[in-house]
Amino acid sequence: IQQLREALPRWMPLVGIAGGHVNLVPVDFVAAALDRLAHVEGLHGRCFHLTDPHDYRVGEVLNLLAEAAHAPRMRLLLDPRMIDALALGARVPREAPSALLRLIDHPTTFDCRHARQLLAPAAIQVPPLARYAWRLWDFWERQLDPDLSREQRLRRAVHGKTVLVTGGSSGIGLASARKLGAAGARIILVARDGERLEQVRAELAAAGAEVSVFACDLTEPSATEELIRWLAAGEHPLDILINNAGHSIRRGIDASFGRLHDFERLMQVNYLAAVRLTLGVLPSMTARASGHVISISSIGVLTHASRFAAYNASKAALEAFTRCASGEFSARGVRFTVVNLPLVRTPMVAPTKMYDAFVLLSPEQAADLVCDAVVRKPERLSTGLGRFAQIVDFLAPQVTRAVMGESFRMFPDSQAAGGPADSMTPEARAFAALLRQLHF
Repeated sequence: IQQLREALPRWMPLVGIAGGHVNLVPVDFVAAALDRLAHVEGLHGRCFHLTDPHDYRVGEVLNLLAEAAHAPRMRLLLDPRMIDALALGARVPREAPSALLRLIDHPTTFDCRHARQLLAPAAIQVPPLARYAWRLWDFWERQLDPDLSREQRLRRAVHGKTVLVTGGSSGIGLASARKLGAAGARIILVARDGERLEQVRAELAAAGAEVSVFACDLTEPSATEELIRWLAAGEHPLDILINNAGHSIRRGIDASFGRLHDFERLMQVNYLAAVRLTLGVLPSMTARASGHVISISSIGVLTHASRFAAYNASKAALEAFTRCASGEFSARGVRFTVVNLPLVRTPMVAPTKMYDAFVLLSPEQAADLVCDAVVRKPERLSTGLGRFAQIVDFLAPQVTRAVMGESFRMFPDSQAAGGPADSMTPEARAFAALLRQLHF
């Protein structure tokens, strides 16, 4: 519900499943009823149901909590029996007894009449869920929301563990290293610029982090093999690998005729370099039945962003490898996560002045998502815009195509790719002003 609230406006109608029947009562009603019944004479050996005479569907409960959370509600609740009926021919054998089919989604009813009669003189009754749903949500959000203890959870997840971050000398990699180092992780930073790496190492060490650095061009197989040997000879085995190093090119396909090298270069940096390093550390992780590999991808893979065909293709390849590896290694104790980040204000996007008009994630905000992936180890982690794009693309791919087509028209190529010096058309400026609160 909280994620829906962050991803979608409250007025957006949703479609959901009504679900089965549940019976809910607040704990203070149960306590008051137990106290009352325990002191009534002549009830020894009797049994009473402390239940609500009105039960709810799961979808109704979720809608009440969504209302309390100011989140979008499911305006259309599909009855499971209707879904079963639609799929009956394919899923239920012809010889299935009709009596069994009638039991699908059959509610359980508790007779609480005697308990209600005994509790009525003391005015003890079950309040309707709508009256106290806001209290449940308020308590959860103030006391139990995992984000309230994000720093403590991160410390528990990484304290004393070894974390390797590629592309760790700036941007997302550096911001992630700062947070992970502050939480007690042993940090290994890998990047091409050895001088810059030493500066970062000194900075993090001064803040109390345990940091090692290794200057390496991951697109060179021999350099990666040297890094893998160095890791194997280290005192502490690698626990978490964050494949963050990457490069982007914003160039339309029609401006890429004769530029196959752009596609090859991005595949080398964004895909093959990450896969080569991952393959090198997996034997150690599987031998210990423990490890976590995080692949930093892009929201562009989910939105099919125009003018980023080469970049999105390389990141999509990395995602496909990561998802396949997740299935192959999950039973062997190694977890894999894809993080789909929107545009982040890093040195990589700085040359594109058009992005000055948009709200981009800061490296620190992106690092929060990376750290969340470290803690929760989901299969995929994205922002609200990314999840919304997935839903739209699944339900109406023609809408995605139309939006990307209009984006291609409004936002020309970069100047390096032959675009105008001022790459913001009037329509693009109006679009940017309209969507100031969305991260791209």
